[in-house]
Amino acid sequence: YEYDTGGYHRQDYDTGECAEEYDDTGYAEGDYGDPDEPLYDYDDIDIDEADVYDPDTEPQRRGPYDYDDVADVLEKIVDQRLDLGSVIIPVPPGGQLQVEMTPQGTPQAVHLATEHGRITVAAYAAPKSGGQWRTVAADLAESLRKEGARVSVEKGPWGRELFANTADADLRFIGVDGPRWMLRLVAAGPAGAVDADSPLVVAARAVLNETVVRRGTEALPVREPLPVVLPQELADQLAAAHQQQILAAQQAAAAQA
Repeated sequence: YEYDTGGYHRQDYDTGECAEEYDDTGYAEGDYGDPDEPLYDYDDIDIDEADVYDPDTEPQRRGPYDYDDVADVLEKIVDQRLDLGSVIIPVPPGGQLQVEMTPQGTPQAVHLATEHGRITVAAYAAPKSGGQWRTVAADLAESLRKEGARVSVEKGPWGRELFANTADADLRFIGVDGPRWMLRLVAAGPAGAVDADSPLVVAARAVLNETVVRRGTEALPVREPLPVVLPQELADQLAAAHQQQILAAQQAAAAQA
C-alpha cells in the first residue's frame, strides 16, 4: 500500500495498477503503483447557457440521485454498489479501487482505476440555492491554466464539462448540483483517453448516472468535502497496513540511530 500525505497524485496510466479490486467476492490486494507527485488541487470559465445541454432533451441522464429519494430502492441493490459513506457508487467491470490515506490513517480520496484511466467521484457541501458547479468550474479552469494546462469547455449530459490537457495527463471534470450537495467526477488518463465519447468518458458518465449522494443533515461550510467512509473489511485491511508501515518506519529509525 502507498500512503500519500495529501492531494491527488499522478500515476502511470499505461500499467493500470491500483490498490484494491472490488468484486462480488470482496477486496483483493493489488499494487498501488507509484503516484509520487501532486497533480492538481481539484478545488475548483464562465460559459453561456447556450453552451449547456438542456436536461429535458437528454434522456440518457438519470442520476446522480439524492439518498433520501432512492433509499428504499437502494436497499434491494446495495450489494451491487460500493458504499463510501457520502457517495454510493457502481464499480465498472474490471474496475479496481485505489484509496489514498492521510498520515493519520484515515481515508482521504477513493479512485476507480480502469484499463483506460482513472475515475474519481467526490461530493461536497453546497448551498440550498444550487449553482455551485458553475463557480467551481471557473475557479478550477483558472487554477489549471496557471499550472500551464490547456483548458476548454465542452457540452455534456449535465451541462458544462471541463477538458484539460496537461503535460502528464488529460483530465475531464464533470459537476452536478444537487440538494445541498455538489458532486464532482474527474476522469484522468493518457493523451486522448478523456476525449468525448471515449471508453473512459463513457464509463465515467455511467458511474455518475448511477451514483447516490448521502448528504446528511449536518451543517457544513460550502465546498467542504463530504466524508469518505470505507467498508469495514477494507478499512480493517488498510488500518493493519498503516500500522505495519508505522512499525517499519520506527524500526528503520531505530536501526539508523
